[in-house]
Amino acid sequence: MTKHSDSDKKDGYAAYPDLSGYPEFANPIARPRYTGLPTFLRAPWTDDLDTVDIGIVGVPFDGGVTNRPGARHGPREVRNQSSLVRLNNQATGVAPHTLCRVADIGDAWIPSPFELQQSHDCIEQYFRLIKAAGVMPLSIGGDHSVSLPILRALAADAPLAMVHIDAHCDTGDDYMGSKFHHGAPFRRAVEEGLLDAEKVIQIGIRGSVNDTGVWAFSHDSGMRVMYMEEFYKLGVEAVLQEVQSLIGDIPCYISFDIDSLDPAFAPGTGTPEIGGLTTLEAQLLIRGLGGLNLVGADLVEVSPPFDHAGLTAMSAANLMFELLCVLAEARSSRA
Repeated sequence: MTKHSDSDKKDGYAAYPDLSGYPEFANPIARPRYTGLPTFLRAPWTDDLDTVDIGIVGVPFDGGVTNRPGARHGPREVRNQSSLVRLNNQATGVAPHTLCRVADIGDAWIPSPFELQQSHDCIEQYFRLIKAAGVMPLSIGGDHSVSLPILRALAADAPLAMVHIDAHCDTGDDYMGSKFHHGAPFRRAVEEGLLDAEKVIQIGIRGSVNDTGVWAFSHDSGMRVMYMEEFYKLGVEAVLQEVQSLIGDIPCYISFDIDSLDPAFAPGTGTPEIGGLTTLEAQLLIRGLGGLNLVGADLVEVSPPFDHAGLTAMSAANLMFELLCVLAEARSSRA
C-alpha cells in the first residue's frame, strides 16, 4: 500500500490518484471505464440541485406493471452499464458534459412502494423540487406508470407536447381495478390537462392485442399514432420531418420505452414485442429530435431479471446518452 506524507495530503485526504503522467485522465469520466463509482454516465453525484443544469435521476418503481416485474432494478443496472459510455457523441459532435452541468442526482425516494397512487404522489413531489430548482430531468425508470407523476410536475403550468417511442400507446383505461398502471399513463395525462393530445406523436406501436380498440383513446383524442409498419415504410428521415412539423417550438417531453426496441436488442423488459426498432434506428430517431424545445425525458421499462448479458441495460445506457445530448443542446440554446 502506498504511504503518503502530510505534505501529500489535502483536506485530510491523500493526493490520490497521481495523474501527473496522465493529463488525459484529469476528467474522471475519461478514466478507465472499469474504475470509479457507477453513477449515470459516470457523471458526478450530487444532491445540490443549485449546481446542476441536467439531472439524471433514477425512479426505481414497478408497482404499475401488469405482467413481468423487475423494472425497479432498472436504474441500478443502467448506471452500471452506462460506465461504457464516453464523453462525446461521435455522430453529432455534441459534448453534453461540456454544454451543461450534468450530474447524477440520485433516485426518487418512494417510501410507500406498496401503494401505487401514494408512490406516484412521492415521485411527483420530488420532480416538483427538481423543476423548482430549474433542473432539466432525464429520468430512468422504473415502469411506464412513473411518467404520469413526472408530467404532473413538469406540466403543472401548461400542457406539453410529447414524442413517445414505444411498442404500446399506453392510453388504456381500467385494468383489474386500477387506472394508473403502466398501460395508461398518457390517457390520464391528457385527461388531467398535462399533454396536448394533438401535439403528441407515438412511434413504433405494434404487437398482438386482445381488444382491437385498445388504443382508441389515442386516435379519438387526436394523437398521431404511427404503427411500426408505417414507420418502416416511411423511414427515419420522413418520420422526423413529421415530428418537427407537428410539434414546432412547443415545450416538449420525450418518453422512450425500451420495449420499442426489438427483443433482439432488448430482451430484458416486461412486455417485449417482436418486429421493433433496431438500436441504430432508435439512435437516429433521438438524434433527429434536436431542435425541439425539450423540457425533459425519460427512459423506462428496463427489467434486469429478464435481461441477458446486460444487453438491454447497455442499449438503454447508450440511448440515455443520446437523450442527454439532445437535452443538453436544448438547455444550452436557452441559456
